[in-house]
Amino acid sequence: MPAADQHERPEAPAPVFFDTQGLHHPQSGTLLGFWMYLMSDLLVFASLFAVYGVLGRSYAAGPSGADLFNLTLVAINTAILLASSLTFGLAMIAMQYRRQRALLGWLAVTGVLGAAFLGVEIYEFHHLISLGAGPQRSAFLSAFFALVGTHGLHVLFGIVWLVTLMAQVARHGITDANRRRLLCLSMFWHFLDVVWIAVFTFVYLMGVLP
Repeated sequence: MPAADQHERPEAPAPVFFDTQGLHHPQSGTLLGFWMYLMSDLLVFASLFAVYGVLGRSYAAGPSGADLFNLTLVAINTAILLASSLTFGLAMIAMQYRRQRALLGWLAVTGVLGAAFLGVEIYEFHHLISLGAGPQRSAFLSAFFALVGTHGLHVLFGIVWLVTLMAQVARHGITDANRRRLLCLSMFWHFLDVVWIAVFTFVYLMGVLP
């Protein structure tokens, strides 16, 4: 072997994107992609909050938040949604211990609480419309229905997603794929809780102030 070859440095190994068995890890990409989705969704809600901030006092000689909002009912609804966040956390703990029955039970409780939250919200919307305070009544009510209604649609989507995952877990068990999906749904659900706390504070609490 020539002397020059004896002292030649070996080439640096190429970056490894696969494990030792040649299998890639989809979890990092899945979670990163879902975080990007949540950030884009946050921009949607930020825009709706900005619109409400501009139009929230444009009553067009109609009723204001102080005239319409029932804080007791909204506080109960807030407690229901926060309780659903707690039960989802218990479901994730059950998932970590691979307790499938407990996982499905806590997910079912979470779904029931989410449905109860939606039921109260639909009742509130129906009550406001029956009073003649629909979204067409004023810019304030248009912004209110757009913001709160968008959050409600997200909760509905979360419930559909939750039921779908329950069926997947019941059929296939706590697989790695189902764990990733449940983790994404957990982030989504807690994200909706944070948004609702902002809605409760910015729309309802501040809305009853003179």
